[in-house]
Amino acid sequence: MNKATNVSAGKPKVGGAIFTAPVGTALPTTALESLDPAFVGLGYVSDDGLTNSTAMETEKIKAWGGDTVLVIQKSKDDTFKYVLIEAKSKEVLGYVYGESNVSGDLDTGLVVKVNNKDVPERSIVIDMLLRGDVAKRIVIPSCKISDVGDITYGDEDAIGYETTVDCTPNDEGDTHYEYLQKVGATPSA
Repeated sequence: MNKATNVSAGKPKVGGAIFTAPVGTALPTTALESLDPAFVGLGYVSDDGLTNSTAMETEKIKAWGGDTVLVIQKSKDDTFKYVLIEAKSKEVLGYVYGESNVSGDLDTGLVVKVNNKDVPERSIVIDMLLRGDVAKRIVIPSCKISDVGDITYGDEDAIGYETTVDCTPNDEGDTHYEYLQKVGATPSA
């Protein structure tokens, strides 16, 4: 049966939507539990929101006569894309360029070194609210920035870091988890 109440938009949680921590930090397993203090917020995201893309590579096996009789999945990529718009945030700059490439602060002088050093994999938690007071949390155990889009400095738009991350499978082969729970509900055992 169709239920209009199951249709929703994804709004960022008040107080931040995207949080990151080093891989190995304790990850939440519900939509409502508190995050480990190692997670830091990446501030405002552009109004384009968050895009999760899944790219599957398959091979079709055909029988004599042309019928497709088997579809073999060869690979499946899981990526997330968003634009971070807090351009003066040390946390955002450290996330994009690598924490070891960012030093100082805005009062004494913030220095960002742009180079070819490898940016380490990170864990990410994305919190949002759905219609009807339902919290949705996406947990990415391990991902790596695979692309940073063009950075435009102009009068009309906010400076933003369009960031794409590629999720890597954990020991169970999972690339991300999604948890949904009504706000105020008690989690099941």
